[in-house]
Amino acid sequence: MTDFQHNHLRQRIERILPTVVKPGRYVGGELNQVIKDWESVRTHLALVFPDIYDLGHSNLGLAILYDLLNQRSDVLAERAYSPWIDMEAALREADIPLFSLESKRPLSEFDIIGVSLPYETLFTNFLNILDLSQIPIFSKDRGDHHPLIIAGGQSVYNPEPVAPFVDAFVIGEGEEAMLDVVDVHQAWVSANQTRGELLIHLAEIPGVYVPSLYQVDYAPDGTPLPVTPLHLAASVPVTKRIMAELPQPLTKFLVPNVEVVQERVNIEIMRGCTRGCRFCHAGMVNRPIRERPLEEILESLRAGLDQTGYEEVSLLSLSSSDYTEIVPLIESLRELLCERQVNISLPSLRIESFSEPLMDQLQTLSPGGGFTLAPEAGTERLRNIINKPISDQELMETVRSIFEHGWNSIKLYFMIGHPQETMEDVAAIAELSKTILQEGKRIVGGRARLHVGVSTFIPKPHTPFQWATFDHTQSIEAKLALLHDGLHGSKIKMTWNDPQASLLEAWLSRGDRRMANVIYHAWQNGARFDAWSEHFNIDLWRQAFEQAQLDPDFYTKRAKDLDETLPWDHINAGVRKSFLQRDYKWSLEGQIRPDCRQNCYACGILSDFSELRLTAPNGGWKCP
Repeated sequence: MTDFQHNHLRQRIERILPTVVKPGRYVGGELNQVIKDWESVRTHLALVFPDIYDLGHSNLGLAILYDLLNQRSDVLAERAYSPWIDMEAALREADIPLFSLESKRPLSEFDIIGVSLPYETLFTNFLNILDLSQIPIFSKDRGDHHPLIIAGGQSVYNPEPVAPFVDAFVIGEGEEAMLDVVDVHQAWVSANQTRGELLIHLAEIPGVYVPSLYQVDYAPDGTPLPVTPLHLAASVPVTKRIMAELPQPLTKFLVPNVEVVQERVNIEIMRGCTRGCRFCHAGMVNRPIRERPLEEILESLRAGLDQTGYEEVSLLSLSSSDYTEIVPLIESLRELLCERQVNISLPSLRIESFSEPLMDQLQTLSPGGGFTLAPEAGTERLRNIINKPISDQELMETVRSIFEHGWNSIKLYFMIGHPQETMEDVAAIAELSKTILQEGKRIVGGRARLHVGVSTFIPKPHTPFQWATFDHTQSIEAKLALLHDGLHGSKIKMTWNDPQASLLEAWLSRGDRRMANVIYHAWQNGARFDAWSEHFNIDLWRQAFEQAQLDPDFYTKRAKDLDETLPWDHINAGVRKSFLQRDYKWSLEGQIRPDCRQNCYACGILSDFSELRLTAPNGGWKCP
């Protein structure tokens, strides 16, 4: 694109912005934005989040890559997000391709497009972004002049449903892998090779999966057969990328010009989890645990506040209360709160790791506010099945301590729909919730508030429940009705996930490569923003299944045999299939598996990644 064409495109963009809601989503120009001269850098990379700016701006993974890539003098990294419905219509009417925020260059002009797919309901938005960018949707239709499409994120631990649309996936942690991708791309450009040769070189990078180098076939009953590599570079399995240490924390956050969902300094204090909840995809695929040193956390928070002017900081992890130095950290955060007059945001804390010293420290950070717990099930029997062994007595003691320490409001997260769940287990959620509220009223009086959030169990890949079935939506609706009746008149607030939306997530997360046709047809039928209730339409997806001639029940209502090939078996997420099989059998017997910090259970993460030597700060548990 010549300078004249680029300036003309900018003018056309400026003309349509006043016609859309919240035009600030598309202008860029934030504090700490990085602008580089297009002609002076060797590689141009667009980082894309397939949802609106308001949500994608706060994605820490994308922000880290933006900072990391732009630290290289030979790389330019810019951003793009899904345009809202009105902006999409304006772009299509004016025939303007989707562009980056920083330079307003069409995405089709970039060398590499890195797409973050943290959850499956972004898949149709991803296709829409490719189409708006005037880039062929299917990888096979792209030529040497098209950008390389790279995808990563939690949802691509099963990459097959979107495999035909993606040139290469980064499986696992992308901070180092994306730098390797850039190096390989630069070498390919210098060698003047074909796109096919580029894909082969990418497949040689640890943790990178190139789907076009693997053939997928199916047995007569429709179940997948083991994948067949089509080139020596195509390894089986593709082993996820792991960093031995957490990367340097981000401190130079982009400060938005418009209101977004989260405006805070975020820092990941710990990655991974040892609890072994059998339903938890993140807990399984993010092993092993790595902790950030206490001083590094505090220094980074101060630097982040200096760089942004934000008035809130957030500690990110799967289980913050399991952080080895959680009490000293909270003590230090109290000093930071007094020093900077900022708010501290903590994720839900684990009941199993509560202690009186921790409660005493937490109370000084946010007295009188809300507290979040996740017992997940209403009965001890079902908690043992899902490997969240919390007794009713332990839960009540924790709740009592919360109210006694000055909190007035508690939010409880529960899950319904597990195959071994009974209606008595569901009814117990209501009874337990009412008992907790009654205890709160006894301690703090009429100020006590309880909010119950109910999600639907989804048997995710790479978890012990990957062989289980998804509950019938009629059954889920009946269980929700039972909860509504059980909580009626109690003044307990209840929120819940749409069972149809959970069904879609189950289809997409458990799909094989044939699911790509369903996603493609759903997008053609008009599916957009499937994570948004006002735009989600399950009928578009049912129609897409018919068009693709696939039975949706095959992916959700059929229990998988323990010895059958799963669509994601060629992806090594770090936990062996044999370990997951054993844990699944234990769940059927109600047998629990204690925290990995107490003992090693040979899940595979240590022996298969023996080059890692991980030790918690100040001793404690070890991954030798």
